Amino acid sequence: METSAKEKMIHPTQTKKLLEDILLEVSWAKIAKQYFGKSASWMYNKLSETDGNGNIGGFTKAEKEQLQGALYDLAQRIRKTADKLEQ
Repeated sequence: METSAKEKMIHPTQTKKLLEDILLEVSWAKIAKQYFGKSASWMYNKLSETDGNGNIGGFTKAEKEQLQGALYDLAQRIRKTADKLEQ
């Protein structure tokens, strides 16, 4: 059974709520480019639940998993950099 487009989308309000603690601390434009190969506007449209054409959009399950991996990678890079300060 194929999943409908609506079922594949993650509700952005829910996603924004989950990202709330870091929303203003992270460069979403850089994450879009580095981890997705996309533009800043693509990311902001995803975060705002639009597709750029005025239609409903949002993250698919696969994109959410990719974003999760990007945040894990960024967190690891920050930790490694912080650890270097101890030396």
